[in-house]
Amino acid sequence: MATAYKFAQVQGTASTGTFATLYTTPSSTEAVVSSLVITNQTGSAVTVRVGMDATAGTPSASEFLVYDAAVAGNDTVALTLGITMDAAKFIRVSSSAATCNFTAFLSEIS
Repeated sequence: MATAYKFAQVQGTASTGTFATLYTTPSSTEAVVSSLVITNQTGSAVTVRVGMDATAGTPSASEFLVYDAAVAGNDTVALTLGITMDAAKFIRVSSSAATCNFTAFLSEIS
């Protein structure tokens, strides 16, 4: 089994009710997400949500890893996770302002 080390990035959304896909596990592949970095690039605090989902939709209540957490203005939050993902699973993210970005560091196993 081959392992590829990767990262994925996506810009935040302008509403916590609107989600963007940070990462999708390819078919016939598993992934281990080692860490997630959330960067707020504005002087005002933002609210963020992070969930794992079987579809590219809105995560259900039981699928959230982070829910309405505040990231202070001009701050960065790093989360050490160690999450495993099956093929065709999604990490979905949202933020209260499009001035933050999300980066996941991961290993794909195929």
